[in-house]
Amino acid sequence: MPRPDREDPVRAALDALAGYMIGSAPLDDTLTHVATVAVSAFPEARSAGVSTLVDGKPRTAVFTDEEAPEIDSAQYEVDDGPCLDAFRDGEIYRVNDTFTESRWVAFARAAADHGIRSTISLPLVANGEGIGALNLYSPEVAGFADADDDLGMALATQAAVVLANSQAYWDAYGLTQTLQEAMRSRATVEQAKGILMSAERCTSDEAFDRMVSTSMREDRGVRDVAFEIVERTQQREPG
Repeated sequence: MPRPDREDPVRAALDALAGYMIGSAPLDDTLTHVATVAVSAFPEARSAGVSTLVDGKPRTAVFTDEEAPEIDSAQYEVDDGPCLDAFRDGEIYRVNDTFTESRWVAFARAAADHGIRSTISLPLVANGEGIGALNLYSPEVAGFADADDDLGMALATQAAVVLANSQAYWDAYGLTQTLQEAMRSRATVEQAKGILMSAERCTSDEAFDRMVSTSMREDRGVRDVAFEIVERTQQREPG
């Protein structure tokens, strides 16, 4: 059974995550929101961080205190630590006392050097796939107990949903922006082709070939050449 004093702050944190508006902030801000909410859910926690892949490598993407990435760097250097294992295995890992921890020696030593005596790493899993780990750090020995696991996983599950949805939103947004830019580029190229066809009495293919030749000669993109043709023509028009 979870500790009674734990349920209210965790429930409040779950509500905060459930009510978070996807797309209201960039992904980095969403990650920070998750870490901040996690600290509020566990009073013993002094700080939190989210471990995830950054440029293909596990890193502490966001944190509530500068000490979190400094502590985590020890496990990234040796590729061994509770945050990494939670990420990879989809399991909860706790360090009850960094002074006596024997599984992740480098991590435990770094944590102890920063005044951290216990930690808990909660896996972030979305659609059956690990996307990271939520890590909490406490200055108290055994700050996180077995009884906290269920509530901790409930928090991590909701956080994973928020992060996965946010990632999907911004991926879709980026794709939309790319498609819109491609459509604008195509429209500009077609307009420039029409201008050349009218001015030089050539075919559509010949007009495009001329833009390509200019692009290669001047080491510029075809879109840039087309934009210049359109802009130059508009500047010559009356009004």
